Amino acid sequence: MSSQPLTNLRQRLANLYFGHHTAAIRFQAALMVIDLAIIGFFLAGPYLRDRPTYLILDYGIAIWIALELIAQWSASPSTRRFITKPMTWIDIFVLGTLLFPQWLFNFAFLRVARIWAVVQRPVFTLMLRRLGLREQVDVVTAFINLLVFLFLVTGFVYTFFFYAEDAGSGFIDALYFTVATVTTTGFGDITLPGTAGKLTSIVTMIIGISLFVRLAQAIVRPYKVSFPCPECGLQRHDADAVHCKACGHVLNIPDEGM
Repeated sequence: MSSQPLTNLRQRLANLYFGHHTAAIRFQAALMVIDLAIIGFFLAGPYLRDRPTYLILDYGIAIWIALELIAQWSASPSTRRFITKPMTWIDIFVLGTLLFPQWLFNFAFLRVARIWAVVQRPVFTLMLRRLGLREQVDVVTAFINLLVFLFLVTGFVYTFFFYAEDAGSGFIDALYFTVATVTTTGFGDITLPGTAGKLTSIVTMIIGISLFVRLAQAIVRPYKVSFPCPECGLQRHDADAVHCKACGHVLNIPDEGM
């Protein structure tokens, strides 16, 4: 059985990670700032990898991610729920690339997926609302998904096709190829060699177009709120809906009065 102090610590961590009170918001905001700094380090990796301080920062971030994984596991309602979260496995894999950069450097591009950690924090949605972007949450989320995909593909292309080149120009070439492919512009001045290159291009175009369509849908479709209908479970409704359009049940959607 867990001791009382340990139980109290887990409860406090849960309140900080998932709460909406002032202390929780400040805590989540601080974590978001750290997340952004870590993402900046990951993006600058190709330019910093030859510097002597690179490994120091690398292992420092590894310690931080390991501590946060432990804290998130403690704050989670159940171990099973924690293990089944995609972000948990992303963090574990990122941690592996940080602890063993000599063997897992080919997978370092997956580190950029930590951008999703920023989106998943409750303070992110609250921040958008305070900036007057309450109705654009889906648009911002779709845009971030597309951005993460662009950087993931850029990292993959750089690692497996341009790593032998200069770190700066190689990364820019990989980004240029990715954007040209995703947008189906297809200038053709930079191409990936061999069958692996063709397959990479095909997958990039298919997924990239899908994410572009998702972003376009989020921009043009009417704003809806997420509120599960007590009767039929329909999740999304018009912001001013009084009745569920699926079953007619009376709704009581919370309104901020704005």
